Amino acid sequence: MASVMWKQRTAPELNALAKAGALVILPVASMEQHGPHLAVGVDTYLCESVCRLAAEQVAGGACIVAPTLWVGMAEHHMALGGTFTLDIPTYRAVLICLLKSIERHGFKRVLIVNGHGGNIAALGAFLPDFARETTLSIRAVTYFELAKPAITPLIEKQDGTMHACEVETSMMMALRPDEVRADRLAGAYGMLEAESAALMRPVVARYRPFMEMTPSGVIGDARFATREKGEKLVAACAEALASWISGPEGRS
Repeated sequence: MASVMWKQRTAPELNALAKAGALVILPVASMEQHGPHLAVGVDTYLCESVCRLAAEQVAGGACIVAPTLWVGMAEHHMALGGTFTLDIPTYRAVLICLLKSIERHGFKRVLIVNGHGGNIAALGAFLPDFARETTLSIRAVTYFELAKPAITPLIEKQDGTMHACEVETSMMMALRPDEVRADRLAGAYGMLEAESAALMRPVVARYRPFMEMTPSGVIGDARFATREKGEKLVAACAEALASWISGPEGRS
């Protein structure tokens, strides 16, 4: 089977996919601190992997996964180190340039798949600009929110995906075990009473850096992470995304 990854295909192959009406999946993520136990590339590794696995499940070469945008909105992580961040105008400008590049090659449809909570508000605010400034049909989704109904029964100590937590650590154990510092898991927890919905969509919002909220850099409890749990979580996320792509809205 031909690769579903844009970076592994030739230009003529990609031109043919555009003519065939393929959907472009654009993963957007972050490069930021993930507690004492995880490499800073977590969001980028996980988002790209979920997109690849989902695209491989979709029949007939109907989609192609663009290169992952590895930097996003991460000011709230800066004080803890290891983090890159963009400001709003730059993030918008980069995304517009990527979308226009896709558009100029003849593709008509893009699904932006987000893997970082800090990007959610910006992406929602940008969608009208994307619609006005391109001819593309664009949708945006955060993969772990899409898969939340399937994720929740698989975890023990959280109600959803937090940060450097049971979910992300388990998924990294399954996908990139070399990037997990198992000897540091004992200190990998914080804000144990947090609720995922309140984190993602607070009723009253204010800016709080992670250093102030959780000195460990973790929200949730990574001490309950396992590779077996991670394999199930990865599969659930990929299946949820593939199901959406294969459904009526994903085909439109």
